[in-house]
Amino acid sequence: MALFSVLLITAPPPGLSAEAGGPFVKIDAREALLRSVELFLNRDNVKQVQIVFQPGDVEEAKRKHGGHFGFSGVKVVSGGPRWIDQIIAGAAKLEPTATHVLIHDAARPTVPYSDIDAIMEAAESHAVVSLATASRGTLVEVDEGGGAMAFHSPSRFMQMLTPQVFTVEKFKEMVAAKQEPHASQFWLLKGSPFNVRLSGQGDEALAKAMLGMLPKPKAKPLSSPFEEAQW
Repeated sequence: MALFSVLLITAPPPGLSAEAGGPFVKIDAREALLRSVELFLNRDNVKQVQIVFQPGDVEEAKRKHGGHFGFSGVKVVSGGPRWIDQIIAGAAKLEPTATHVLIHDAARPTVPYSDIDAIMEAAESHAVVSLATASRGTLVEVDEGGGAMAFHSPSRFMQMLTPQVFTVEKFKEMVAAKQEPHASQFWLLKGSPFNVRLSGQGDEALAKAMLGMLPKPKAKPLSSPFEEAQW
């Protein structure tokens, strides 16, 4: 059985500016990053959950969420400023029993539990797996000034999502190379279009609506009264 070390990243993915980060967007007074963490708790095949903050955000994160993280066994890591820098920081404290590393953008709290189940299952057969969803409209290529240059059919493109899952071997190769694998190494798994990345406080209403539409995870027997606690 695959055993997972989960790494939540707060830096923006490659190609996005720092201003496009939404892990700290509040949905009903709770930051998106907390909801993202919850996606991976109480799973028997998850042996470790780490969340990586920019060095300047670590102390504030510990002050605000240290109690919750400590209760749930979530480790806080410092790293940045880039996406790959945070991945490297998490690699330094990787759980030795893990067979796979699952990387998730902390600004994506609206992932169906069924998609997470599916990508964990797919990881048994593929070395590098990513959720992806279809592009739904014609894409326009633009120049640096925003001027239209060419149209592209959406049938030739998909939008990359997270989670992404790597075997430990592939994860260590990525860390050593300090860059993500070539696109040809990814096996794409169709994910829900509800899995959107929050980019600012204006996305709060959208995220709240999508959370309300997501199917609920299957209930499982509680192993202790402490699991009844809600964040």
